[in-house]
Amino acid sequence: MAEKRQENGELSLISVGAVIEGKLKTDGSVRVDGRLVGDVIAKSNAAVGPTGSIEGSLTAKNVSLAGKVQGSIVANDKLILEAKCIMQGDIRAARLVVDEGAMFDGKCAMTGGPGAGGKESLKGT
Repeated sequence: MAEKRQENGELSLISVGAVIEGKLKTDGSVRVDGRLVGDVIAKSNAAVGPTGSIEGSLTAKNVSLAGKVQGSIVANDKLILEAKCIMQGDIRAARLVVDEGAMFDGKCAMTGGPGAGGKESLKGT
C-alpha cells in the first residue's frame, strides 16, 4: 500500500530486526517491518510489511497487511489482505480486499460499507 501521510506528516517505522513489546499509539501512520508484541493504534494508516509481524490488536483508518498478525484488526475504512499474508484472528472493516494467496483464519464483520443498512457479518474459518 502506498503510504498516505496524515496532514502532520507523521510516520512511525518499526524496521526489520527491531522487536518492540508494549502499546504503540500514534496520531499519524505506522509501518511495521519488524516484530511488535502488543497493541497498535494509528489514527491514520497502518501497514505490516512482508517481514513484519504483530501479536496483538491493530486499529487504524486503513490497514494493509503483507506480513503476519495474530490478534484482531479493526480498519475504520479499508483492510487489504495481500498475497502471502497470514491473518489469525477476527477482523472488522467497512471495506475488505483479499488478494489471492492470503491466509485468513477468524471471523469477519463488515460495517459501514456501500448499501449497508446496519451491521452485516460473515463468518469464516
